[in-house]
Amino acid sequence: MNSSINKTFNYGEHAVTIETGEIARQASGAVMVTMADTVVLVTAVARREADPGRDFFPLTVNYQERTYAAGKIPGGFFKREGRPTEKETLTSRLIDRPLRPLFPKAFTNEVQVIATVMSLNNEIDPDIPALLGASAALAISGIPFNGPLGAARVGYRDGEYILNPSSSELRESALDLVIAGNDQAVLMVESQAKQLPEDVMLGAVMFGHEQMQAAIEAIRELAAEVNQPAWDWLAPARDQSVDDAVAEHAEADLNDAYRIADKQLRQQRVSEIRERLVGDDAAAPETKDAFKRLERLIVRGRILAGEPRIDGRDQTTVRPIAIRAGVLPRAHGSSLFTRGETQAIVVVTLGTGRDAQIIDAIEGERKDHFMLHYNFPPYSVGETGFIGSPKRREIGHAKLAKRGMQAVMPNTDDFPYVIRVVSEITESNGSSSMATVCGTSLALMDAGVPISNPVAGIAMGLIKEDERYAVLTDILGDEDHLGDMDFKVAGTQAGITALQMDIKIDGITREIMAKALAQARDGRMHILEKMNAAIAAPRTEMSMYAPRFITMRIDPEKIRDVIGKGGAVIRAMTEETGATIDIDDSGVIKIASVDKEAGEEARRRIELITADVEVGHIYVGKVAKIMDFGAFVTILPGKDGLVHISQISDERVAKVSDKLSEGEQVKVKVLEVDKQGRIRLSMKAVAAEAG
Repeated sequence: MNSSINKTFNYGEHAVTIETGEIARQASGAVMVTMADTVVLVTAVARREADPGRDFFPLTVNYQERTYAAGKIPGGFFKREGRPTEKETLTSRLIDRPLRPLFPKAFTNEVQVIATVMSLNNEIDPDIPALLGASAALAISGIPFNGPLGAARVGYRDGEYILNPSSSELRESALDLVIAGNDQAVLMVESQAKQLPEDVMLGAVMFGHEQMQAAIEAIRELAAEVNQPAWDWLAPARDQSVDDAVAEHAEADLNDAYRIADKQLRQQRVSEIRERLVGDDAAAPETKDAFKRLERLIVRGRILAGEPRIDGRDQTTVRPIAIRAGVLPRAHGSSLFTRGETQAIVVVTLGTGRDAQIIDAIEGERKDHFMLHYNFPPYSVGETGFIGSPKRREIGHAKLAKRGMQAVMPNTDDFPYVIRVVSEITESNGSSSMATVCGTSLALMDAGVPISNPVAGIAMGLIKEDERYAVLTDILGDEDHLGDMDFKVAGTQAGITALQMDIKIDGITREIMAKALAQARDGRMHILEKMNAAIAAPRTEMSMYAPRFITMRIDPEKIRDVIGKGGAVIRAMTEETGATIDIDDSGVIKIASVDKEAGEEARRRIELITADVEVGHIYVGKVAKIMDFGAFVTILPGKDGLVHISQISDERVAKVSDKLSEGEQVKVKVLEVDKQGRIRLSMKAVAAEAG
């Protein structure tokens, strides 16, 4: 029986404990991470046998939440967890992104990391414990891994950075930033902010990197104590003669190919050169690798030498932008945003409260009134492919765009609509997620959604060799693939709303990040200027096809009268008027209808149902029932009063049915409402008042 080894360190307001040796001992590495009652089991397993023909690194990260962690039983028919939720998918990506660059370049053995949330404190998001656990599990496994990795969450309030803020603290924070890195450098940043300036965002990154060193040191100590033998693995030796031969036969042609501005023509020409070179060569894998290295050398070398980029631009120029708002006649709002060879059609649909997405998360059920979905069909890159449910990348890009927009969205009190945005990527060559941000801002304004500021997004890149580096504005797909950093910034004129960074190398200094942020701001301002020329503010008139809202408030005691027994009253009102009616427990009623008259009719009916009977007021009522001693008259929905036989007429009435019949409309005056709520009516008093 292995003995347990653990390390504990303070991390913001909480202590973190990383423990190994007792649970999941057949995994290559396994740790239990505890942070204020949030507990995550993280395992790492690698296959000893490598596939000799594989030219990529097959890392799989699975983050999974168990409902028992929060003392819940899953909803639905099967009563067990189903396909990954959006949160699980996003956290899997969050863990994968900083881990991947820390494995040796030539390592192609299959590696799987599984993080299972086993206990949940609602105040502590499991993503940071899961990231720390992934780092620790790999660090103690003996698998080739250039860790450890640290991770932290950073908040910002009242001019102060907060390390690992709780969920309650985040609600008051102007920033939610997750950062991961090793002792040398930042590797990944994912954040959402409330229009913060560049220096505050950069300060948060630096603060997070400095604070995570405590976690890195604890993991390093744990790994030393476990003392697992390292794998006997060496990167295969590279045959320089293959690189020399490839360069001799292809360098001139590749240089010319990477001057073709059109993406598809360029790719076609590069493929022709590769095919000519590789052919049926038995040494094809080595030749292919050498060809990739040559591509990388050419593109990066030209940029560092200050030569024009692949499409002829300099380092700071944004590609040509074309914008159209209101492109789809029946949609509630739409835009077409084109930047170079990247294009998005973004569509806004407005709905009512019942259209909100119900999210059954382990921390509790909640409703989402703003949804953003991103679709990346294969035709957008000129390919064929399978179309199915959204992939991890599509979910991740949608979330990034949503983070970029969140700070400017109206609250539901000011704008009671549920909003769904769908971005259809129709062309792609570099940062379709940032095109989605721009298109979403435009489409929301076209729909008349009162966003506080327009938002634009831009993708930056970096090429770095030794001390030389170049920051690139508005990167192409090839520049992203062959570069050292993918750096996406969304924001308004006032500041940053979302920042995402993925860094593939060490040595990205504060100076480089500051330059990238400043250059991104210039690019963002340029794009915002183009967007404002197309549509500068939300439209004052909404689409004629969008629902209209009427909001009213009633006495909460009267909610049951509006709903009726078994929902009969509100159901009949909905069917007869065509309006959608939502009532909350405080008595606020939201009536939605595309037809304004239908909404007004529903409001009129609700006012009648909830109106109080006023003594001395004259009503037009309907005779509901004839009795020997008088007649019951309905003066308001659900409210009947008695006209006594003596109050029907000045003349003597021998028989009520001589003067009145059921269903007849009559004018009556309210004489009295007694303590039991009984209503006394008079027709005689109406006649006297008229006379």
